[in-house]
Amino acid sequence: CCELALSVAFEHRKRLICRVGRSRDDAEVVGRPIAATMGRPRPHVASHMTLTTALSRLRGYTKGCDMPSENDMEVAEDLAFHKVQEEERLQQERRCPSLRSIPRFYERKAAPLDESTSLRPRVLREARSRLLQRKSSKELLDEEDLHAILALLKEHARRSTDRDQSDVEVIDYQAFCDIRKELLKRGERFKQYLVPSSFLKFPRDPSGCIAIVPFFTFVVRKVNLRQTRVQLSYYDALGCGYLREKDMENFIFEMIPTLPQLNTLQEEFYPFYVFTAVRKFFFFLDPKRTGRVRIRDLLSSQILPELYELRQEQPLGTDAENNCFSMQSALKVYGAYLFLDVDQNGMLSRGELGRFGSGMLTDVFIDRVFEEYQTYRDADTGEREMDYKTFLDFVLAMENKSTPQAIQYFWKLLDIHHTGCIDGFVINYFFRAIVKLLQSKGPDIASVDDVKDEIFDMVKSKTPGVITLEDLIRCRQGGNVLSMLFDATAFWLYDNRESLMIDQDDDDLDR
Repeated sequence: CCELALSVAFEHRKRLICRVGRSRDDAEVVGRPIAATMGRPRPHVASHMTLTTALSRLRGYTKGCDMPSENDMEVAEDLAFHKVQEEERLQQERRCPSLRSIPRFYERKAAPLDESTSLRPRVLREARSRLLQRKSSKELLDEEDLHAILALLKEHARRSTDRDQSDVEVIDYQAFCDIRKELLKRGERFKQYLVPSSFLKFPRDPSGCIAIVPFFTFVVRKVNLRQTRVQLSYYDALGCGYLREKDMENFIFEMIPTLPQLNTLQEEFYPFYVFTAVRKFFFFLDPKRTGRVRIRDLLSSQILPELYELRQEQPLGTDAENNCFSMQSALKVYGAYLFLDVDQNGMLSRGELGRFGSGMLTDVFIDRVFEEYQTYRDADTGEREMDYKTFLDFVLAMENKSTPQAIQYFWKLLDIHHTGCIDGFVINYFFRAIVKLLQSKGPDIASVDDVKDEIFDMVKSKTPGVITLEDLIRCRQGGNVLSMLFDATAFWLYDNRESLMIDQDDDDLDR
């Protein structure tokens, strides 16, 4: 059992070593097998042993051993790890003698293991959980620590010598160093927040002092960022630094009860809210549809702070409509989906999706959506239909046409030949559907050639006569170009923008 625990726990080096336990029981589980049982005969372990059974046998095997010190545990861990590593290296060299002179450049990805019959993934998950617990307790600051920093800042503060900011409390570098020394007596966890580079990040007055309020705000944000990083890492089931869609769904689902702004959300709506929220993250942070979002990208994006706005106790008021994670926004999108679903079968057909917005989306555009993005075949009619998740991507693209992610979404529809560029033929192909739709309504419209020339003038592509995805993003007119080719109402508004402005000015004068 000791051999199994060691070989699994040391496989990912010290990052995954289970030595975080604080209680005596944890020390028995983690420390004793390493330091107190070295050299003993190793009992046979069943291949399908559960984690609880393994830990129980491990405790029984180490019963009566003296509790090792923390230093002894670390030394024993290093020795055991190097021994396991050396055994693996010798085994690989026996299988492939060329490894003695040529290092391995490629490691085959391990096959996924069934957690119900394998102990390894459970031990890895437990090790990662304990590592995160240790980081939370030893590296993160709590509310009491933040109050201590603020108290010391005010204690060493003085008035600024700058006449324009005479009422601002500031500290010089010497006071900064004194605060750092006092806080380090409380623990090493303060060190990362009080380094010289942090002091130099802030503007200084003529005396070389910085204001304490911006500095304290910086510390609080950095603490929140680290706490969020640890929180998201708990949902990183693979431990690879990214979250899959189901990991993100678990994160959002468990956050719902902790958000005061969602207290009135009915439990039956939880799954649909989770789908709505998760698609927002993946649409903007995973435009290439890899099925995963890096935790680093989550932390640096502006989407996560928007979600955390729901932590406020006070109602958001009018801001709730602008927050895509609010209950009002989620219900609005879901209500639109139910409104379009005329036959109430839970899916949208081509005709039902065509009623989206003003109902003036062209048939060519709708057909391309169903050709390029995931749909499901109806068992009765044989027609391809769209589910709620695919509809969410469609809504996000339509509501954010000018963003690079939306332009990339629509580019798959424009690039009908899959050549990476579009030409005049493609523009004619899409715009003819706009002409046909508007002619049925009666208004006069511009010729196809005039619109094609105007689009090329708007984009200003690097290669004359063809437009690439990079050209469409760089020109900052991508949203207008897409609307002109897909939405008849949007094209009519663009084509008559000058007369509409004149009419509006006349109305203002009459008032």
